[in-house]
Amino acid sequence: MPGFDAAARDRLTRGLKDEARRLGFDGCGVSEAAMLDDEARRLDAWLRRGMNASMAWMETHFDKRVDPRRLVDGARSVVSVIHNHYQPRSGCVPGAARIAQYAWGDDYHDVMRARLGELFAWLDDRVGPVGGRAFVDSAPVLDRAWAVRGGLGWQGKNANVLTRAHGSFVFLGELIVDVPLTPDGPVPDHCGTCTRCLDACPTGAIPEPYVVDANRCISHLTIEHRGDWPADAPVGGMGEWIFGCDICQDVCPWNSFAHATDEPRYAAREGVAEMSAREWLEVPIDAWRRRFKGSAVKRAKFDGWLRNATRAAAHAAASPPDPPLPAVRPRPASRSVSRPEPPEARRCTSSRRPFRCSPRPSLPSGRRGVWRARGPTRCRCRRG
Repeated sequence: MPGFDAAARDRLTRGLKDEARRLGFDGCGVSEAAMLDDEARRLDAWLRRGMNASMAWMETHFDKRVDPRRLVDGARSVVSVIHNHYQPRSGCVPGAARIAQYAWGDDYHDVMRARLGELFAWLDDRVGPVGGRAFVDSAPVLDRAWAVRGGLGWQGKNANVLTRAHGSFVFLGELIVDVPLTPDGPVPDHCGTCTRCLDACPTGAIPEPYVVDANRCISHLTIEHRGDWPADAPVGGMGEWIFGCDICQDVCPWNSFAHATDEPRYAAREGVAEMSAREWLEVPIDAWRRRFKGSAVKRAKFDGWLRNATRAAAHAAASPPDPPLPAVRPRPASRSVSRPEPPEARRCTSSRRPFRCSPRPSLPSGRRGVWRARGPTRCRCRRG
């Protein structure tokens, strides 16, 4: 591989990001392949507290998780990409069993892996031969840490990556390559004093900002956990969720910027937003396998699906339907939407003039169109 001066690296990096956009990714950021010192300390503390629950595999290959150079010999750069998967919930039926939105359509691993392969091929054609690998939850890679380092977003208090343009309804993937590229810098944390995700979690799975306890997380319990429920599992707070959970995302103010994906393979499959847990229990295994062929739902296995649906059906029989999930204002699917206005630049309809609130996330008040910052600074139309 030829050497690169700074100008050549910049040109190559810009070209790579343009190609990522052409392939349909919604963002691309670059980091230097180096040791994740701060993240390593946080991961070690999290594991020592036993918050990985039954995910024992999180304890393996620790050195590779925190240093990409141990995964790819000679690694110089980590290329992170995001792919919007948001779909409006207008089709959800009250009383239906709830499936996390990311699993409504085809398995994102398949969709993103193919496109990352094309991105890798583009890079190889320009400067090859390139050494490296593509990753989509397929190896010990801290994908959220690399997305943050690559400037694609910041880590929210629910531990998800938040972006200004798409909220947190994005998939993550990476290329780790031996090509020197121009790194991006991280963006500021825009969560401010907001604690909506912590307050909304019905099982208390977010005990403190930026920390998720998998022992109490509905997503972990309904997807990764195998066998019967643990004795201390917060089963009573799991509601009608039968695969995953979106509560901490649905309440996040930044997800008011989510707009519908234009990826057809993420479109909802039949029944995912309409069928009750009791109806799902009546679907035989062969029909279940056909319905969810090539879907992330199969991660839970059929036995886990039955366990989840049985609990959700019992909950539905003993309780009124779960309240509707907060509506996230949809935007039309369009590549022309690159970055919405941040909350502090929104227009107040009561004063009909732009205003600037605190840089903390603005939260909608009771009056439609009036936004108020959480903190001492308020919208100019609500002085005093």
